[in-house]
Amino acid sequence: MAKDKIAYVCSNCGQESAKWIGKCPACGQWNTYKEIRVADTRQQAATSAAATAGHQLRKNKVLRLRDISAKDDPRIDMHDGELNRVLGGGLVPGSIILLGGEPGIGKSTLSLQTMLQLTDKRVLYVSGEESAHQLKMRAERIAHTVNDNFLILCENSLEAIFEHIKDVQPELVVVDSIQTIATEDVESSAGSIAQVRECASALLRFAKTSGVPVILIGHITKEGSLAGPKILEHIVDAVIQFEGDQHYMYRILRSIKNRFGSTSELGIYEMQQTGLRQVSNPSELLLTEDHDGLSGVAISSAIEGVRPFLVETQALVSSAAYGTPQRSATGFDQRRLNMLLAVLEKRVGFKLMQKDVFLNIAGGLRVTDMAMDLSVIAAVLSSNVDTPIEEGWCMAGEVGLSGEVRPVARIEQRISEAEKLGFQHIIIPKYNLSGLDRKKFKIEMVPVRKVEEALRALFG
Repeated sequence: MAKDKIAYVCSNCGQESAKWIGKCPACGQWNTYKEIRVADTRQQAATSAAATAGHQLRKNKVLRLRDISAKDDPRIDMHDGELNRVLGGGLVPGSIILLGGEPGIGKSTLSLQTMLQLTDKRVLYVSGEESAHQLKMRAERIAHTVNDNFLILCENSLEAIFEHIKDVQPELVVVDSIQTIATEDVESSAGSIAQVRECASALLRFAKTSGVPVILIGHITKEGSLAGPKILEHIVDAVIQFEGDQHYMYRILRSIKNRFGSTSELGIYEMQQTGLRQVSNPSELLLTEDHDGLSGVAISSAIEGVRPFLVETQALVSSAAYGTPQRSATGFDQRRLNMLLAVLEKRVGFKLMQKDVFLNIAGGLRVTDMAMDLSVIAAVLSSNVDTPIEEGWCMAGEVGLSGEVRPVARIEQRISEAEKLGFQHIIIPKYNLSGLDRKKFKIEMVPVRKVEEALRALFG
């Protein structure tokens, strides 16, 4: 029997080395090289043969570019509008998808709920974390129909999983989670870099040679990145992130990588006792019922991916109680907040040096759109002077260091969303007026060039 080789792999980027290195030459990180055992090539060939057992192999040949058909394969409808949107229109046959998220965020609930709706496909759900009894209890809580094509396998051995795949002949495979699966070819515990790498590679070969799509569920480290080697994200076709605050009921499904669609799509769910509910119109849910007469509240027309929705920005400004003023932001970039407060102090003349400033994006969302700048400044100023913003106003604009309001992308979508929800006035950057057909909208547009002009329009 051939002796296994020893190699060193960077846990951050997946770079290999024949010996241990302190600093990775590829990504520049220190102390990230871990020792792994590389299995014999004959063992890997045996694993590959097991992966494709029971399925007809696709024979590849050299093709000219003009002879290749450009038509897309028919996608699998997941019976979930939000998930279909993020995947780019459905699940592509033979693809391998990685679904990541923090513990308890709802990854298993989303995958179990979706698979139970696929009554026309034979689905094999491989669970390495939960027992069959636990899955049965969860399925009864979230499912309204019985799916006889839904099969459950509680197994941690990769070789045993492929044996069951050979017997069952599924049309879709879900592995929950990839960190709990181990192969006998690697002498290390499940979840190690070598195990995750070998198991994911074997499942990739199975998906590509058999045409059966595979969905992998992965864990998240405390830094917020997917656990395991970086090569795990490289070999899969799509990486989907499920995120949100556990103390709030909203969850966001983002596409970080997608070989079959756009990475700018976004799906929003609401966590309920009976599972996850799709949110088709998030703007109505992200706005409170009534904020008339409340200071420190501003409405922004934001876009996450390609999806517009209105977000409520809340701010509280008070005198610093402990000498050093506090700056706290929930759902917004802390450094961006500090920059906007400096612009308010330098360009507009409001002294916030000895004030505590707390900022919150309602609904527990984390918004990265630069067009939120104008609403952040308006909410902070509204709380500082304790004057509410009149009802029916919303805004969108990026604020520069010199106090100018810079243009934002997709301005027509932002205006349409505000008009659809009954807003009468919207503040937009003046530079966005060029090429904009104002006759299409009934909402009043207030173009501004500087922050002072926007604040003057809001507070007089």
